[in-house]
Amino acid sequence: MASASSSVRESTVADALNTASFSPFHLKAMWAASMGFFTSAYDLFIIGTALVLIKAEWHLSASEVGLIGSISLIATFVGAYFFGILADKLGRKKVYGLEAILMTIGALLSAVAPNVTVLLIARVILGLGIGGDYPMSAVLMSEYANAKSRGRMVSLVFSAQAIGLVMGPVVALTLLAAGMDHDTAWRLMLGLGALPAMAVIYIRRTLPESPRWLARVKGDSATAERQLASFSLGTAVANKSDKIVKQPLSKYWLTLLGTAGSWFMFDYAYYGNTISTPMVMHHLAPHADVIQSTALSLIVFAVAAVPGYFLAAFTIDRVGHKTLQMLGFFMMGLMFLLIGAFPILTQSIAVFLVLYGLSYFFAEYGPNTTTFVLAGEVFPVNLRTTGHGLSAGTAKVGAFLGALVFPILLAKFGLHGTLMVTFFFALAGLLLTAFCLKEPSGRTLEDISGEDNVVPGPGSQPVHV
Repeated sequence: MASASSSVRESTVADALNTASFSPFHLKAMWAASMGFFTSAYDLFIIGTALVLIKAEWHLSASEVGLIGSISLIATFVGAYFFGILADKLGRKKVYGLEAILMTIGALLSAVAPNVTVLLIARVILGLGIGGDYPMSAVLMSEYANAKSRGRMVSLVFSAQAIGLVMGPVVALTLLAAGMDHDTAWRLMLGLGALPAMAVIYIRRTLPESPRWLARVKGDSATAERQLASFSLGTAVANKSDKIVKQPLSKYWLTLLGTAGSWFMFDYAYYGNTISTPMVMHHLAPHADVIQSTALSLIVFAVAAVPGYFLAAFTIDRVGHKTLQMLGFFMMGLMFLLIGAFPILTQSIAVFLVLYGLSYFFAEYGPNTTTFVLAGEVFPVNLRTTGHGLSAGTAKVGAFLGALVFPILLAKFGLHGTLMVTFFFALAGLLLTAFCLKEPSGRTLEDISGEDNVVPGPGSQPVHV
């Protein structure tokens, strides 16, 4: 007869996490992470509306408008790279929360900026924090989650961006409709972005270290077990040591091309489009004032974009993470092609809004969500925040180019020519996804990255519990 101890299935920390049930801790972690993405969406996209007011007050040139609208995105690129690499070396917990502090400082400084120079500095600080938030929040949620519902949990964190997208126009409309003077209005628009980031600084600093990182990178299985037991209420138990993982990035270049390349293509289209939406609406309805064009933007976000986020979160694990990304790229590209190739469609505001709205729906029900999710699950644990940070940072270079170039393209080639260019970016994203990435849905992080199928690096031995 087998002994009681031998009848218990051996389980590593990673095994226990992959099968752990959803707990109140996960809700706490999701809320702390979600506020970062609410903040980033609000701060990055409210600038489009604020710039309409700032441009008139400060008499900005087209190049100054483009630079203010895009500078935080290039800073996001730096922040994502820096925080991503740092978190793999020092641990997730030591870094988490610092990026929320930067977002708070950047938003507050934006609100009191006396001139273009100070506003640019504030937007750089803000961008550094936003960039750091991408790899930290995505990877922590991926590493806390179980294999079955990982896509849904990480997607729900990212779906807070939807609320930020809607809240920006709502705040702008409320302030403008109240008759507030434009100088005070844009300062409040930018300053309010500090509140959600400020609210989660403390809770982020108190979240536990990722047990996967502790066990597989630092080699501290004992602490990893204690962390695991604390947030799973003792239901997830490890009784076997994890393999220490030290994989070189050079083994994952094709994967990085898939995550960073497809995200770059998407962000060019998405951020260029979204930050320039007030200008797009002006091309569509040139006689509309700032309140009317902001209201049209709000309709597109609320009716088309928001449902896409949440539908993605609740179907991603069934449809497939890669599959959903390809579907979204195809459909949003098709909408851009129809608008760009057939100018007659924009003669009707209703038809245009349907097509433009569908492009937003499939952006959210597709690559805007999945690029964030995929980059947090296809790299090994010792490179996970690095890989996500490199992907998110590269994507924000695309976002920077989109935000910088879109106003110029709109002025030179009009709405149709601009969206034809955007169609080719969507097509490139589809091809990179198809040929460079594998489907991770339903698989464990260790299986996806192949980290359990290799021999540990020199001097790396499993630490026995």
